[in-house]
Amino acid sequence: MPDLLLSTLLPLLLAPCVGSFLAVLADRLPRGEDVVTRPSACRACGARLGPADLVPVLSFCLRRGHCGTCAAPIPSWLLYVEIAATGLAALAVAAGGGAVQVWVSLLWLWLLLALGVADARAFRLPDVLVLALCAVAAAGTALVGAPIWPPPGQALAGALLGSGAFLTLRLGYRALRGREGLGLGDVKLMAGLGAFAGPFDLPLVVLMAALGGLAGAVSWRRARLRRHLKLPFGSALCAAAGLLWLLRAAHLVPT
Repeated sequence: MPDLLLSTLLPLLLAPCVGSFLAVLADRLPRGEDVVTRPSACRACGARLGPADLVPVLSFCLRRGHCGTCAAPIPSWLLYVEIAATGLAALAVAAGGGAVQVWVSLLWLWLLLALGVADARAFRLPDVLVLALCAVAAAGTALVGAPIWPPPGQALAGALLGSGAFLTLRLGYRALRGREGLGLGDVKLMAGLGAFAGPFDLPLVVLMAALGGLAGAVSWRRARLRRHLKLPFGSALCAAAGLLWLLRAAHLVPT
């Protein structure tokens, strides 16, 4: 019963609240704002949010997506993050395993979500989230292992190969074009993603991210009619890593 509570009920109950906090991290960390002591407030009027405004999902629905003080629209992406965090919790629970495996997977997926949203909104991959992702990758390798996490040797090789390859691309592009083409955050991110993917699945992650980014760019240009578009490739990488986790959890891709 305790293991069932820790690995099933608790993740699902906490997921909406965690999603709300992930939205705060994705919003404030790229701005360099405090995420611990600063109270939640409306971005439009500055009014401090009360308990009735902070209930995940429900508050947004009851307020009909508007601030209760100034009636300014509440960004809908905040609601989507809460829903996505809950959906990811359901996937981690459905993947099975003990409490440790479920929570390591949960932390991994939730961090991917926060990083993906932060990069999509601000083109920033906060160092604290990237470091946390690397720590979870190390924990997964050491504490959980197959079928989702690679052995330590492969994890180390994947981390070095991923970050090294992206650092080479960053330096080469800058030398050839005289400007930045790949952010340093992507290089750091690849240490964690490489540790999760290992050297054999790392090309698959990059390929899925490239295809996803290309599809997003084509769709965006058709919708916005813009010729020049800056792409949050970190978001595509996080989505690809999440998809690899799902494929491994479903035993469709071996570690």
